[in-house]
Parts: sequence; structure tokens; C-alpha cells
Amino acid sequence: MIHNFLRYVVYSVVAFFSFSSAFASGKQAAEGEIDVKEIVLGHLGDAYEWHFFATENVEGTIPLPCIVRDEETHEWKVFMSSKIHEAMEHGEANYQGFYFNEERNGKIYQQLSDGTSVRPLDFSITKNVSQILLTSLILIVVFLGCARWAKGHNSKEDAPGGFVGMMEALVMYLVNDLIKPCVGEKHYRPFVPYLLTVFFFILVSNLLGLVPGGANVTGNINITFFLAFCTMLAINLSGNKEYWKEIFWPDVPVMLKFYPIAIMPVIEMFGIISKPFALMVRLFANMMAGHAIILSFLAIIFVTCAMGGWMSYVVGGGMTIMSFVMILFMNFLECLVAFVQAYVFTLLSAVFIGLSHPVHEHKA
Repeated sequence: MIHNFLRYVVYSVVAFFSFSSAFASGKQAAEGEIDVKEIVLGHLGDAYEWHFFATENVEGTIPLPCIVRDEETHEWKVFMSSKIHEAMEHGEANYQGFYFNEERNGKIYQQLSDGTSVRPLDFSITKNVSQILLTSLILIVVFLGCARWAKGHNSKEDAPGGFVGMMEALVMYLVNDLIKPCVGEKHYRPFVPYLLTVFFFILVSNLLGLVPGGANVTGNINITFFLAFCTMLAINLSGNKEYWKEIFWPDVPVMLKFYPIAIMPVIEMFGIISKPFALMVRLFANMMAGHAIILSFLAIIFVTCAMGGWMSYVVGGGMTIMSFVMILFMNFLECLVAFVQAYVFTLLSAVFIGLSHPVHEHKA
């Protein structure tokens, strides 16, 4: 227990100085002051490169592939994002007509021959996409490894231990204590693969986001929108006739069904949209807020140290210690939040799927 605690403290120190070096290399305003808003939002957003750290002489950045379509020739162009930076360093405005538009969140734009700029069709491997692929690879390796162990040990007396045992216990807990009671014993089996995939994808993505340089995947509303959309499909495509009857022909007075409008069906239709919308916003807001708080505590260090004179030593030194303690606390808290948010998303998805299979008891 103590060994794990000390190891986590070491990791937190590494994370602290990694993030600190990233802040130190951030853009500054014209007055020479640190633009906290730009730096925090920049680290929370997506990018065409994977940035880990920066010093005066070394830039710890991995360029990623840019895959865009030329809007004039309709040909696909594939190049590394570093090509655009190299072109700008040599005084060129773009690379083969493509450049990063800082006014549009750094997205790739193309300058056409007539001087106008357009947003090309973009399938680039960004930082978020790279981490999604990394998360998928981790899940494939983990579950194929567990499946390989289970295939070679058919005896019930040969209980797994170590990591495989932990994974089996977690999966059995999710199936028996969460998915089965919420969805229903008669209907839960077809939804087990999807709900387990959602849980472990969110969990691993959240944990990777805490690693220095990691992308905040679940803090991107596009990702949470897709996860919520998949849940909406699982709810509505599997709904039985009783579910759709409650939406279009509920057991209410006829006046509420027809006059002046079909008010109850309209309300129920809003319910179809509001359930996945709540899932999307809850996961996005919680994960983005946690990262923003950690980055804001780091920004306090550089803001106070930039005061100049003796104030930078007195105030800056005190705020550095306080910020480090708060960042350490927030990292512990975010580890808990990583699990809780994966659990809550899976729980609510299972509950909503279960509600799409209502069973009406007929009076004798």
C-alpha cells in the first residue's frame, strides 16, 4: 500500500514538471503576461501534433499525419503536420496551400489560387484520434490476453489470479450487479458486449488523460456525443411495442393525446433526445472541468512568478507549494472520477435500455 502511494507521488511529480514545462513554453500576450485562458483551452483542445514537454532547446512534440483533400484538384494529400511548421519557419505562408488557421482553433485550411481560404475535407490523425486508437489497442491486448488465459484453463477449480483475476472480478461485478438488474434478466445478454465496451473505453480514456501529455478524449464533446448516440440507438432499436406505445399512444385521457396538439407524444419524443443528451453533457462537463482545474492551478505558479522582484519569490514560492499540493489532490480525485464517470455512463445507459423493455401487468 505504501509502495503504491510513493509510486503515485513520483508519477505526480513527473506530471507536475511535465505540465509546468508545457506552460513555460506557452504563448504570451503582447504585454509579456501569460495568457492563462489561451493556454488552458489550448491544452484541452485537439491538435495535429502530440505535445509532451518543451524547454528552451528541446521541443518534445510528435507530429501526426495530416490527411486532407485538395479542394482544387480533388486529390488526397498525406503529409506530417511538421511540414506546415517547417514551411512557416522558412518564411512560407503555407505548405502546398495548406496552413493552420489560428483564428479557427488551429484547424487546417487551404489557400486557393484565387486567394480565398476554405476548410478542406479533413481525415487527419489528430491527438484525440491517436489516443482513441491507443485506447482501442490497449483494450484489445487486455481482453485477448484474458480470453487466451480462459481458453487454456477450463477447470472451474483453477481460479485466475493477478491481473486476469482482477479483470474477471470487475467484469462479473458489472454484469451481475449493474447490467443484469438494470436491463432485466430476460433482455440483458445482447447488451453486455456494448455496455462493457463503453465502460472500459471511458475508463481507459480517462486514465490515459491523466498521464503527462495525454489527450482529454472524454473532455471532447464530439466523443461524448458519439457515445451517447450509440446508446440512443441501443435504446430505440431494441425497444418493444410497449415502449413505443407509451410514446405514441400513452395511457392518458384522450384530450391530452389530440387537443390542441398531441402534447403527450411530443413530450415523450423530447424524452428520447434528452436521455442521451444528458449522458453526453454529464461526461463531457465532468472530465473537462477536472482537467481545467488542474491546468488552472499550474497557471497560478507562472502568474505569481511573473510578478517580478521579491514578490515573485515570496508569493510565487508559496503559491507553488500550494498549487503542487492541490494538483496532487486533484490527481487522486481525478483517478476516482475516471472510474465513477465510466460507471455512471454505463449505469444510466443500462437503465435507459431497461426502460425500453417495459412489461405491463394485466389486471385479472
